[in-house]
Amino acid sequence: MKKLLSLTLAVLMVFTLFAGCTKTDTPDTGDEPNENTAPPADTGDTASGKVYYLNFKPEQDGDWQELARTYTDETGVEVTVLTAASGQYETTLKSEMSKTNAPTLFQVNGPVGLASWNNYCYDLKDSKLAGELASDEFALMDGDTMAGIAYVIESYGIIYNKELLAEAGYSEDDIKSFDDLKNIAEDITARSDELGFSAFASAGMDGSSDWRFKTHLANLPIYYEYKADGIDTTAEIKGSFLDNYRAIWDLYINNSTTASGLLSTKTGDDATAEFVTGQAVFYQNGTWAFNDVSELGEDKLGMLPIYIGADGEENQGLCTGTENYWCVNKDAAPEDIQATLDFLYWCVTSETGVKAMCETMGFVIPFKANLESTNPLVNIANDYVAKGYTPVSWNFPTMPSEQWKNGVGSALTGYAADQSDDNWAKVVTAFVDGWASEYEAANS
Repeated sequence: MKKLLSLTLAVLMVFTLFAGCTKTDTPDTGDEPNENTAPPADTGDTASGKVYYLNFKPEQDGDWQELARTYTDETGVEVTVLTAASGQYETTLKSEMSKTNAPTLFQVNGPVGLASWNNYCYDLKDSKLAGELASDEFALMDGDTMAGIAYVIESYGIIYNKELLAEAGYSEDDIKSFDDLKNIAEDITARSDELGFSAFASAGMDGSSDWRFKTHLANLPIYYEYKADGIDTTAEIKGSFLDNYRAIWDLYINNSTTASGLLSTKTGDDATAEFVTGQAVFYQNGTWAFNDVSELGEDKLGMLPIYIGADGEENQGLCTGTENYWCVNKDAAPEDIQATLDFLYWCVTSETGVKAMCETMGFVIPFKANLESTNPLVNIANDYVAKGYTPVSWNFPTMPSEQWKNGVGSALTGYAADQSDDNWAKVVTAFVDGWASEYEAANS
């Protein structure tokens, strides 16, 4: 049985221990095939091999490219970074892993993602990298094998423009529940011509944006169902909180910059632009988006929990966790495995690597060398924990498949265009029936 990590506990440990930390090259595939012999000992010596990292996070592509160049200049070891397009990581990984020179370093999102790739994972248990973890809770286990290691802890919620909220006559203190958020959003909509802005940035369902709703927003009804049932995964989701999911989705799409029928074509860049140019007060996204919204000015940025009207949500903090686990390809050449292990160790222990991850990329890293954050959104997440609010754990790594997410996303898009009960029933079917069938397919 694969261990499902206790992400909420892990997050609490991170925030207790630390204050927190706040484009694409084509790989050379023309070399001779690698000799796949016994894996190397993790000596930490400078490796003679090379590193090929398939990066999951498009927003950090430039940062990883620069860090790779710095490492190569310092050590002479070749590091290639390829970044998958948003929403295309699994497809890209399948394609790249079938090539002669496959990635030596890749990512999975948690236990469900690991199920497809565990046979490719080098055991990191005795690595120097594992020795730098702040807690073993950040290790992704496959039986006795440490198949992956988390490298970033992130938070998401509803980012908001303090100045616009004040212009509308409100402050963060006025929003402690879904009802509060609904009343304020609908009031802004009613006065949008007078105010000159909308409540929400567009909830675009283009592939660059739909993950915010078919995955991140969908985490909320899953979180509350798991909490109510005392579980941390399931083969059959009941959909106990899907009425709440409908309520927050309705709020997003009916009080935004964009008519709900046009959301299928709206992109993540559209939503960001609407927010930073002052067209909308609220914008669902996470700590990773700080560089995208920083031009608004740190003094104007706030972040709220995503309220959906569930009992006890007044004690809820931001959604905090990870779906980013480094895995080293055990089928790579021994010298390339060693080069990859050395590169990762350097990233989380050297002054250059740690500053790049914590300051430039704005990450909270679950390693001993983590730095205080320069990302104000991270510090807001810290403040919620410090004040005793409970982080909402990231449960979407238990979603049964990418196909399940796509089915929910398609149904949400259809419902946005025609908000009938019949069309919402299709969302419920995709969520509940789709979960059961995709789980069975993945575990049969």
